[in-house]
Amino acid sequence: MPQIKDIIKHLATLAPPYVQESYDNSGLLVGDASLEVTKILVCLDSTETVIDEAIATGCNLVIAHHPIIWGKLKSLTGKNATERVVIKAIQHKIAIYACHTNLDKVFNGVNEKFAERLKLKNTRILKPESGYLKKLVTYVPKSHITEVSSAITAAGAGVIGNYDNCTFETKGTGTFRGNEKSKPFVGAKGEIHREAEIRLETVYPVYRQQEVLDALLDAHPYEEVAYDLYALENAHPRIGLGMIGELKKEMDATDFLKFLKIQMQTNAIRFVNTNPNRKIRKVAVCGGVGHFLLAEAIRQGADAYITSDVKYHEMIEAENHLLYADIGHYESEKFTMELLIALISQKFTNIALLFSENNINPIQYFI
Repeated sequence: MPQIKDIIKHLATLAPPYVQESYDNSGLLVGDASLEVTKILVCLDSTETVIDEAIATGCNLVIAHHPIIWGKLKSLTGKNATERVVIKAIQHKIAIYACHTNLDKVFNGVNEKFAERLKLKNTRILKPESGYLKKLVTYVPKSHITEVSSAITAAGAGVIGNYDNCTFETKGTGTFRGNEKSKPFVGAKGEIHREAEIRLETVYPVYRQQEVLDALLDAHPYEEVAYDLYALENAHPRIGLGMIGELKKEMDATDFLKFLKIQMQTNAIRFVNTNPNRKIRKVAVCGGVGHFLLAEAIRQGADAYITSDVKYHEMIEAENHLLYADIGHYESEKFTMELLIALISQKFTNIALLFSENNINPIQYFI
């Protein structure tokens, strides 16, 4: 059976903790990563009832969307719900892992699941972020260009949007001279050697840097490998917040709201729409708190923007630009549990994955 750390490593390749927001606390929050996994319980929030459920069902790993620990824990006396959850989890050797804003910000994450529920097509990140890309430039003898290129792309380099193995090669001549301690792959010690080489360049995400460099050094035949690393200002097309896409067909605003209510399984929708004749085709979404993306949704010509936790005066900011809807925090993220189970089961087919039956919306509606 896999260990807890194996599950964590897999999730980290899909939703790297590196990309989480600065205020967030994703990752392994409680437990021993070296323990073998028995069963996994998936939830939105690691509440006391969820931990009780994990105990009752024999799960020793709880994977939640929201972190149970946000600030610093200064004591563990059981004086509040957070401390009681942590104490009980430790007592019963249950690990708690959170996959929060890092799962929000990757393309195949929370917002893609949101968009999938609304059957949007031609989807893309609403606001891609920069600071996550670097460029690698290295110099390889012609005899080893295929081997080196294959190694670094297999390690995570060379991905641009929907394309992989993206590299560029330029022919040139490299010169070098080894001293008496050198062990040159070509040429002789103490002599200047000229070798036909290929300048190989590609991009990679910063959180894959060590893997890419390890692959380069392992595959390259030279004793000393020359390479350069450049920070890029390019926005990463698959990392950012929110998502935008198009409905299969245009809808009236009322029909769209009915569709939204059914697809997101919500009891109520708060919305602003100053144009009753508005047609909805391009839709932007953001799971959780998303008012900060309203201006971007407007700029990109969205007919509707769907998120949650929008304040009264924030609603008014939509003016006549688009239909602005708040479906509730829980409702905007509830399908994240399905997403997490799908991400884990695509690699680990022999582990029992359970939906938490105690993961319910703490917000009730009187209708």
